[in-house]
Amino acid sequence: MIPSSTIADVRALVTDTRAIGAGVSVISLECPGIAATARPGNFVNVKVNASSQPLLRRPFCIHDVRGNTIDIMVKTVGRGTSLLCEATCGTGLLVLGPLGNSFGIETGEFDTALLVSGGIGTAPMLFLEKSLSARGIPFLNLVGGRTRTDLLTRGLSNCSTATDDGSEGFHGNVVELLKHQIASGNAPGRHKVFACGPNPMLKALARFCAASSIPCELSLESVMGCGVGICYGCMVELNNADGEKERILLCREGPVIDGNRFTA
Repeated sequence: MIPSSTIADVRALVTDTRAIGAGVSVISLECPGIAATARPGNFVNVKVNASSQPLLRRPFCIHDVRGNTIDIMVKTVGRGTSLLCEATCGTGLLVLGPLGNSFGIETGEFDTALLVSGGIGTAPMLFLEKSLSARGIPFLNLVGGRTRTDLLTRGLSNCSTATDDGSEGFHGNVVELLKHQIASGNAPGRHKVFACGPNPMLKALARFCAASSIPCELSLESVMGCGVGICYGCMVELNNADGEKERILLCREGPVIDGNRFTA
């Protein structure tokens, strides 16, 4: 969890908006304070316009940090995200962050990082791979989608792709691609999986990693109206250490969780 002293609610300027796929854009926001303290896996809560509608902010994981600027990846799924993607350069938006916890990349428990994502789940992976590279840690990006138009690999390096229909890359899902890469010896040494994507994909991935004794961290998504644990809108059910079900507020204890908590 980010210390409250480093969380800022600032008016950030939109400096760039660029489409990277069907209904998906990367939006750049100038917010030096957030950029300076952000870590891979953190998210921000953005008020998409100056009016009272939509009332609630929208959560977005931090896609990249470049100097005083953060990037977020936005998929248009409703009025709020449509308004955000239509924001022009120079628009000021209220941004709260950095929020949540981060991926554990400083543990020394692995030799190669396996970054597994599906669809818009590639959103945190650019920031993560840059942080791994800065520490000299080898990584592979494994990106899946239903078809080639669902693959969002722009900016990522060392990528292998999988599509359900075989239109690009490995013919199958991204969990099957992960199994193939490990069996082929393409990921040397001890592995650790870092993943983001649809919940069914993450559950299948968590089960495979648990059965294979591979450390695994998952970045989950949920509705987060406040981002700091006040609204209780992001409650999710996970396993605890005894294998029993418990409910947590994802904005406070996540969004990154141990994969073993998501296997049932």
